[in-house]
Amino acid sequence: MFFVSLLLCCVLSRGVYGDASASSQENEDFLVAPKYLNNGEIRSLFARLQEEYPHLARAYSIGKSLQKRDLNVLALSAPGEDASAGDLLRPVVKVTANIHGDETLGRQMIVYLAQYLVKNYENVGEIQQLLNTTEIHLLPSCNPDGFAAAKEGNCESLPHYIGRTNAAGVDLNRDFPDRLDSQQQIQQKSLNRQPETAAIIEWVLNKPFVLSANFHGGAVVASYPYDNSLAHHECCEDSLTPDDRVFKLMAHTYANNHPIMRKGNNCNDTFTDGVTNGAHWYELNGGMQDFNYAFSNCFELTIELSCCKYPPAKTLPGEWQRNKQSLLQLLKLAHIGVKGVVKDVNGYPIHDATIVVSGLEEKPIRTTRRGEYWRLLTPGIYNIQALAFGYQASAPQQIHVTNDKNVAQRLDFTLSPIETNYDGISSFYSPYFFRH
Repeated sequence: MFFVSLLLCCVLSRGVYGDASASSQENEDFLVAPKYLNNGEIRSLFARLQEEYPHLARAYSIGKSLQKRDLNVLALSAPGEDASAGDLLRPVVKVTANIHGDETLGRQMIVYLAQYLVKNYENVGEIQQLLNTTEIHLLPSCNPDGFAAAKEGNCESLPHYIGRTNAAGVDLNRDFPDRLDSQQQIQQKSLNRQPETAAIIEWVLNKPFVLSANFHGGAVVASYPYDNSLAHHECCEDSLTPDDRVFKLMAHTYANNHPIMRKGNNCNDTFTDGVTNGAHWYELNGGMQDFNYAFSNCFELTIELSCCKYPPAKTLPGEWQRNKQSLLQLLKLAHIGVKGVVKDVNGYPIHDATIVVSGLEEKPIRTTRRGEYWRLLTPGIYNIQALAFGYQASAPQQIHVTNDKNVAQRLDFTLSPIETNYDGISSFYSPYFFRH
């Protein structure tokens, strides 16, 4: 019953972002003559969008693949109503795809999303509100070399997984630091880490992402962490994070707004309501989804978009219509829970302070260089505390989270310095957090 009311609240909250049904106002001319863009075309498109929409778009690369192709990103945001505040406390989100190079649909959905957001900012209130309050980073391809080797129309991976892996034959979604690895294992594996993975790791650890989706293909389901468990069973046993309620809300939000995924019966698979826990489906180690949650502040879903891994380009406009609302509603969830700034008594921000929620101590959240934090939470009453090295811990503050209209409640902290800190580090610090 909790989730029924919670999800209904989420769906109904669309109204605060404007009338999403006003499709007559939408510009979707990018759907004409559908095709998959290659890496150079994506780079050119992003550069053009930056030139045409300088107030909204910024193109950049986070690194290069093994074969020296750029990992192209487009960042989107707009000045908010209070220009004097800059973008303080604006949540940062990301959408990525194509980590398996032959799973291509998500790659083009991200390209469409970039064009849809900038072309409709002026005329669609929902988009204007989203970009005025959110910073969105779009990475269409984590594995451009694999994409270049894949073949359009192939619904399964080619022999020897050509296209799925990178140019070195490595499955990039098994190449991340794993939450269950020791520090020594992580260091050892880092010696052979692929350049694509290393670039994504650095990106994640250096930007304060709050929420993320990464797109795959070969099924139609929204999967949430963890992807592995202490028991290492091959499948069929849940491995849940402390934030299982938030992840289920994210997964149901995507699936419920997708006309096919929500049915949960596709590709000869059955998933109740179109969602699954990753480890329950099948076990994997070194995945990007678990890395985001265990090593950073970012809550990431893995979203499988189609039974066919590389569907023909003619299907792309229809797939965009199926995924558009799911994407928009998921991105809005970056604004649930609480947010705030941690400062010292002189008003200076405290970097790397820890935000601890009673009952969720296993998942601390760290502040940015500007002292900001965002803590995704489902509705409820929480006791929240701020801690920082060299400062007295704040008194726990009780807050009633409602998530009304998908607006995070503000909760700031001011910490006083202490002269000594006997153990040198807070006992709440996670051994996995921001570890290299």
